[in-house]
Amino acid sequence: MSRIGRKPIAIPDGVTVEIKPELVSVKGPKGELDQAVSGDMKVLESDRTVTVERPTDRGEHRALHGLTRSLIANMVEGVTDGFERRLEIQGVGYRARLQGKALELSVGYSHPVSVTAPEGIEFEVPVPTQVIVRGIDKQLVGETAARIRRTRPPEPYKGKGIRYEGEHVRRKVGKRA
Repeated sequence: MSRIGRKPIAIPDGVTVEIKPELVSVKGPKGELDQAVSGDMKVLESDRTVTVERPTDRGEHRALHGLTRSLIANMVEGVTDGFERRLEIQGVGYRARLQGKALELSVGYSHPVSVTAPEGIEFEVPVPTQVIVRGIDKQLVGETAARIRRTRPPEPYKGKGIRYEGEHVRRKVGKRA
């Protein structure tokens, strides 16, 4: 039995979960999220908890069991607390700044790179070398942070570029005389 799949999801106060066939909607103080779920999985709600059940022990059902439970748990966490991903910018002259809702990056190109925030995502730049991506959808927050990082990934010789906070970049030695 899936250890993740069989854990019940506690629903905090102020959050409502609506279960329809093949669709789960979660409403909370920060917003509303919808997620399509497999028709094979049974999503049940009882006394402020949500549980996911699977019909058989076949491999595809076992895989969907934990996935479905994780997606619903992430939606509940997103509408109550939200998610954030922090990025660090390293390099001489590399910086970020907010231009309205868009993020403008100066990362060593001849022109500044502009990244527009998708619906439901907001950027924050507390210092010019740090970017915070916030939102209620975990997948969209991670995808947006990855898109920002892709504009100038950290290079292995000097370590310049955009990296996730706490990410370790493996360094190479370079030329030897």
